[in-house]
Amino acid sequence: MAEGLVARVTRLVSGGVNQLVDSIENASPETAMSEAIREVDRAVDQVRDELAGVLANKHLANTRLGDTTTRHEELQGQVALAVQEGRDDLAEAAIARQLDLEVQIPVLEAAVSDASREEKELEGYIGALQARKREMETELDNFHKAQQQSSADGAASGIAPPRNSVESKTRKAEETFDRIMKNATGLPGNQAAGMEDASKLAELDELSRKNRVSERLAALKASASDG
Repeated sequence: MAEGLVARVTRLVSGGVNQLVDSIENASPETAMSEAIREVDRAVDQVRDELAGVLANKHLANTRLGDTTTRHEELQGQVALAVQEGRDDLAEAAIARQLDLEVQIPVLEAAVSDASREEKELEGYIGALQARKREMETELDNFHKAQQQSSADGAASGIAPPRNSVESKTRKAEETFDRIMKNATGLPGNQAAGMEDASKLAELDELSRKNRVSERLAALKASASDG
């Protein structure tokens, strides 16, 4: 994948969308967040285009590898027949062709392997971007709810909500994106929920560690038994 695309995906997944506040500081936080979500969508589309090219190249390399391997096997039978018939000239021609194919096979195998690795990498990028988008959509929904609650509280108290100046918009946008970044880095805004999640994740890590210890112990016992 192109280095620029990698950097873009990394920036989006790591929470670098705070930069959008500077670029559209006169916009509302909602507009800034919506634009950030659209940027994630555009990045997903770009990675998918890249993935489509990788899959096409993988298919071509696989097809070529299969044809080359089949032809090499066919020539093996033809070499045996030529030797049996005493036609060394034909056997030599077939062997020469086999040698040409043999130097191509490792290259084709490497191309298939590289394409498979890149395919997995790109699929991982798409998954990470989609997860990032879900986080941002949740945060935008929370922002909507907070706005509605603020308006309702203001109406109930008889206090008119303040006008949205450029400064307040920017401050709200910064606060909103700070919450997004906390979600992206595993530090949720809701401290109580965060502590509960952290406790569960710690328990899961410990369970996973115990499982790995048991598996390794079982493998060592099996190895000793075989020996």
